[in-house]
Amino acid sequence: MTYEYENLTVEVGDRIATVTIDRPDTLNALNSATERELQDVFLRLRDDAGVGGIVVTGAGEKAFVAGADIGELSGLGATQGKEFAFQGQTTFTRIAQCPKPVVAAVNGYALGGGCELAIACHLRVAGENARFGLPEVTLGLIPGHGGTQRLARIVGLGRALEMVLTGRQVTADEALAWGLVNAVFPSGELLAGARALLGRILDKAPLAVQYALEATHRSGDLGLDDGLYLEAALFGMACGTDDMREGTKAFLEKRKPEFRGR
Repeated sequence: MTYEYENLTVEVGDRIATVTIDRPDTLNALNSATERELQDVFLRLRDDAGVGGIVVTGAGEKAFVAGADIGELSGLGATQGKEFAFQGQTTFTRIAQCPKPVVAAVNGYALGGGCELAIACHLRVAGENARFGLPEVTLGLIPGHGGTQRLARIVGLGRALEMVLTGRQVTADEALAWGLVNAVFPSGELLAGARALLGRILDKAPLAVQYALEATHRSGDLGLDDGLYLEAALFGMACGTDDMREGTKAFLEKRKPEFRGR
């Protein structure tokens, strides 16, 4: 399958799609056109049988995504601002709800919408030069693409509020200590590290990974009882798969399983 976009580049190899925000002249700032392209590419990658997982990164060495396009933001009124926020939320929710694992490889600044894009991904790895921040209050705004909702679920309410209310940037090492990222790599090894992490996931049963993502993602929207019910239902669905039969048989026979995603 061919993927051609104005603001994104997409490469597929070894069942991993690498989606790069490719606007280096603006430090990969997000505008409405780029967000629409992200919506489209994630819809297509979801249905691409040759893709098992996705890496999201930014072009160049300075920025993952340095934020929203301020020129575009500056002209918004109340109604347009609400629609802009809804569009971004829709885009990032599509990423968060992707049935295939998504890893953000944060190479530099992940500010504002860039931080919100990273936390919409299932996992995050960072280069040593990465910086995370939600500086919207310095512009007279608040995060509008999910930052006030998703960040606290990852790092806790106190740390999330510190970032949201002060706008301060968090270094890669702080992000690791806070649980905001899963690993920090030298900048030249970042993409390889992200792909290696995805490779360890893609080695597992595809349907089990999909069900685990669904159960974990939806847990934040459910009470404990409903969440446990969903987990049990998805566990039951996994028990009905050929991959479960193969996985348990391979364990008993002391060999590597051969999963087929069915």
